[in-house]
Amino acid sequence: MTATTTAPAPTPVAAGAPARPGLTPAGLVTVLLGAALPIIDFFIVNVALPTISQDLRTSASTLELVVAGYGIAYAVLLVLGGRLGDTFGRRRLFLLGLTLFTLTSLVCGLAPDATTLVLARVAQGAASALLLPQVLSIIQAGTTGERRSRALGLFGATGGISTVVGQLLGGALVAANLGGTSWRPIFLVNVPIGLFGLLIARRTVPDSRAASPLGIDRWGTALLAASLLSLLVPIMEGRSLGWPWWTIALLALFPFAAFAFVRVETRLERHGGMPLLPPSLLRTASVRHGLMVAVPFFCGFGSFMFVYAMTLQDGLHLGPLGSGLALTPMAVAYFTTSLVSSRLVTRYGQKVVIVGGAVLALGLLVLAGSALLAWPDLSIWDLAPAMVLIGVGNGMTTSTLFRIVLSRVPTDLAGVGGGVLTTTQQTSLALGVAVFGSLFAGLGAHGFEQAFVVVIGVLAVLAVLVAGLARKLPDPR
Repeated sequence: MTATTTAPAPTPVAAGAPARPGLTPAGLVTVLLGAALPIIDFFIVNVALPTISQDLRTSASTLELVVAGYGIAYAVLLVLGGRLGDTFGRRRLFLLGLTLFTLTSLVCGLAPDATTLVLARVAQGAASALLLPQVLSIIQAGTTGERRSRALGLFGATGGISTVVGQLLGGALVAANLGGTSWRPIFLVNVPIGLFGLLIARRTVPDSRAASPLGIDRWGTALLAASLLSLLVPIMEGRSLGWPWWTIALLALFPFAAFAFVRVETRLERHGGMPLLPPSLLRTASVRHGLMVAVPFFCGFGSFMFVYAMTLQDGLHLGPLGSGLALTPMAVAYFTTSLVSSRLVTRYGQKVVIVGGAVLALGLLVLAGSALLAWPDLSIWDLAPAMVLIGVGNGMTTSTLFRIVLSRVPTDLAGVGGGVLTTTQQTSLALGVAVFGSLFAGLGAHGFEQAFVVVIGVLAVLAVLVAGLARKLPDPR
């Protein structure tokens, strides 16, 4: 028996209104370039932190802010960025976000001191929050049926590959020390890429916006920002600062701010208003169950990238370039799997996520076993089999999750749906690094081998949890 696939009904067009232009292949490549830049920049800094510290003579807490400032601004403003695109035009916000990202990258690359770098990184994160939600919105509004499925698969592939490319490119640029510029090319490389993207985006990216713009929910925006800041600031900065009293106070504030946000949004929607995050959207089965799987999955992915990079550099002494090369098998497997994920979903539906979680767990267990057998003489070839399995598991899961979460989001709420998904992704990445990074640091006193094996084992359990939760996902076909 074969399943019948029904293409989603086209969004109605108001009488007399021009038909919404579709997204061409050139336009898709352009918006995926826009999606890649913020994700690459989130991870590219990791391998350059020791060099930045030496050059700018920064403290550990200031160095943490170079990473945390970007991530916090990014996560806090993502939903608002999607909402602004729905209201004022997604193409316009895409161009604005890419312009600001290019300018702030230039400032980061030329920063004369640590304070300037931290402030520029915060501004760069805000620019990314304007840019990235428009990508999902433009895909949602400009494609339907199998074309949308393939586009979302490519978006998932772009996200995963950008994570790996960020650390690989960062290591290569730092090691090259072009013209004695040390770490600065990791930011300056964004400038010509951003200018090229702006040039082709004006010709290839179609314009779209919500038929009934929702406006700005000021109270909802303020309370969402308060909720995310009270959670992310202490989690990302608390350990490096020694957990001062104000970090504990912020964590205690988080549940109250989150509760107030939910109450305000529910009341506003009940009275016919337009909340920043409509509760009815979260009641959609694809969104609700998809986010339940996304949280543990992205927590595990973010922490794996952090722990793996730290182990390769400080435990195995491979250096920034060698550490990046050790990720190559994962990158190739991830990208290849993501390209065929659309066909897999068409045939097997949500079971792709279940199998992906199982393959990911197997890869993590193989990695832990390889470390136990060969430490401290682990080579890139010893790590390759496990990294291929991890890449396949991540490729199957990421692309399919994006498709499932957005499969039943109305086109007029495309920006909100994309913002919610990417906010969940970024918040989970930060939580994963904070929680499992702290566990890794605590166990590191007993040696890198023990710390690495224990954390990878815990992440394998998390991958099994992802596979189990995926059983409740709706069929996206």
